[in-house]
Amino acid sequence: MSSPRRRRFCTTATRGPTVFPNTGRWLIFGVVLIPVYVVVIAWFTGVPRDTKTGLLGVGYLVGLTSGMWAEMFVLTILIGPVFFGSVPEPIGSVGP
Repeated sequence: MSSPRRRRFCTTATRGPTVFPNTGRWLIFGVVLIPVYVVVIAWFTGVPRDTKTGLLGVGYLVGLTSGMWAEMFVLTILIGPVFFGSVPEPIGSVGP
């Protein structure tokens, strides 16, 4: 009697060389954002080191990113009723 085959907890979309679901995500997080990763690492490991300036830069990045996410959320809420007749799912009712 053979042992039951163990299932890995991944879907078809996450199989492959990376755990990212599709090409777009690894392209964005792995290729496009490499300069950002290098800059953030350089703020804290470069010479001369200035932790205060590095934290200020990280604060700016977090502020810009969260500002863009909040703005996109508000636009999504406004565009929903105008073009689709109801608010999107997290705010409105689920399903048709």
